[in-house]
Amino acid sequence: MSNLFTVSPSPHVSTTQSVKKLMYGVVLSLVPAFLVSVYLFGTGALVVTLVSIVSCVLFESAIKKYILKTEVRISDGSAIVTGILLAFNLPSNLPWWMIVIGALFAIGVGKMTYGGLGNNPFNPALVGRVFLLISFPVQMTSWPLPLTSRFQYTDAVTGATPLGILKEAVRNGETVPEVIKQLPDHMQLFLGQMGGSLGEVSAVALLLGFAWLLYKKIITWHIPVFTVGTVFIFTGILWLIDPSKNASPLFHILTGGILLGAIYMATDLVTSPMTKPGIILFAIGIGIITVVIRVFGAYPEGVSFAILIMNAFVPLINKYIKPARFGKEVLHV
Repeated sequence: MSNLFTVSPSPHVSTTQSVKKLMYGVVLSLVPAFLVSVYLFGTGALVVTLVSIVSCVLFESAIKKYILKTEVRISDGSAIVTGILLAFNLPSNLPWWMIVIGALFAIGVGKMTYGGLGNNPFNPALVGRVFLLISFPVQMTSWPLPLTSRFQYTDAVTGATPLGILKEAVRNGETVPEVIKQLPDHMQLFLGQMGGSLGEVSAVALLLGFAWLLYKKIITWHIPVFTVGTVFIFTGILWLIDPSKNASPLFHILTGGILLGAIYMATDLVTSPMTKPGIILFAIGIGIITVVIRVFGAYPEGVSFAILIMNAFVPLINKYIKPARFGKEVLHV
């Protein structure tokens, strides 16, 4: 009787990974981008990140304790990750009280409304970011210029992002090559010398974080590569068709939030599909929607909207794209 066969529900996977290890692994991977943001934006990057993290942790604790009446667990690091990612999607001069509102919406509406970690259908940080963008469009699109006002917070010198400058210029009848000459070159964009959200500007820092996540097997390469690859292919096609009105694919990848979104928000284990074919479809969808919004939409950037839209399709993707059942006969042609 000591060798009884035990039957239990899935998942039947044994691993040394835990939610806590995964979350703090993500935190470590974000250190390069954070250090670069502090170098470029100074005091503002510190204030925005700290206020966002503390607000997210406090709101999650309060909601669990006083509303849901459940055990308060903040040591798993999920609220900290949400706080950092929310901060990385904000301008470094955003007033502190707006950050608090964004954190409340991200945690209260984007996460805890659905039952907390593991139940939210949408990425909480992006929920907070889009809410702030809709509610405070002026403040959310006033981007501090790097290396100009590092010891100032709300009084920093601001300007438009390269994507915003390009979109406005094309609307006014200017050609892309004329505008590109006035913008930072590709190496400057790669290093982060441009306006934008504090965590999205440095491609090299984000790629270092991506390498760490792959090394620690926290994420796989599929979503970031297929998302960025889709953006590269479709912007490349548009560029070849009419280079006077469309920027090169490399410009699109190095500007805006495509790398930050593809590496950190789209790969959220809770809000992305479960199967590899579903993951690929999910990533391609994000890339296509991003390009459509950037090129044809009113906003110069579309990554946040693209990820949230595809988050909504994840239940359908999981329902209709499934692996073959164990024991099912597969017809080989």
